Amino acid sequence: QVQLVESGGGLVQAGGSLRLSCAASGRKFSTYAMAWFRQAPGKEREFVAAISCVGGLTYYADSVKGRFTISRDNAKNTVYLQMYVLKPEDTAVYYCAQVKVTCDYRTDPSEYDYWGRGTQVTVSS
Repeated sequence: QVQLVESGGGLVQAGGSLRLSCAASGRKFSTYAMAWFRQAPGKEREFVAAISCVGGLTYYADSVKGRFTISRDNAKNTVYLQMYVLKPEDTAVYYCAQVKVTCDYRTDPSEYDYWGRGTQVTVSS
């Protein structure tokens, strides 16, 4: 059974930074692409960033490009989201997700079969 556990969220002032982590277990981590999504109150879940199974390819939403960096350590079964220059509009619950069956990253949440429970990120102005 796949389990994803996020950590690293919190309250930060605008312009600050945070690093989220997601520890995975249950199947061979290095075989599957990973992604981060977020959901703000009253809004739909949205794609943030994704990374291929060996980390060579990454993709970002336009809203975070240049400010966020996704990475992974396959030896530690962990994916990270480093967030810089945080803005109040980045406030959301952040979820990590593991793709169903492929090494290639995807941006559609329906392509992801496994989800963590989320970690809250709050950016104050």
